[in-house]
Amino acid sequence: MKNLFLSISAALILASCGTMSSPSASKVGKSQPSLANTKWTLADNVKGKIPTLNIEGEKITGNAGCNNYFGTVQLDAATGNFAAGQMGSTRMACDNMNVEQNFMDMMGKANKYVISGNTLELYKDNLLLLKFNKSE
Repeated sequence: MKNLFLSISAALILASCGTMSSPSASKVGKSQPSLANTKWTLADNVKGKIPTLNIEGEKITGNAGCNNYFGTVQLDAATGNFAAGQMGSTRMACDNMNVEQNFMDMMGKANKYVISGNTLELYKDNLLLLKFNKSE
């Protein structure tokens, strides 16, 4: 009985950790506007250059905080699916490479997107990873 109680408690704790952390998270997995030919700037304040995301067709480019990056993206506006792949970048060394490493890791993990007005949010399932503001 004690093991059953512990198992249920652990399941509830894990489920609560996966809660959505944004007001627009309820839109995850639902139809979204197209991301074609859009440009975004990371909404968070970071040390150094602010990362960007440019989407042109099935290609993504931008700056990860130090180096320029490039890759492919698969988008499905009907389901809000997002998948970055074949990522590469230039190889300059900068003062705070942690920002860049974290940004690139999150880009690779994102599998959903939500657009609310001039804001783009990238999610791993229901967990908010990155938030951008529209630029230009």
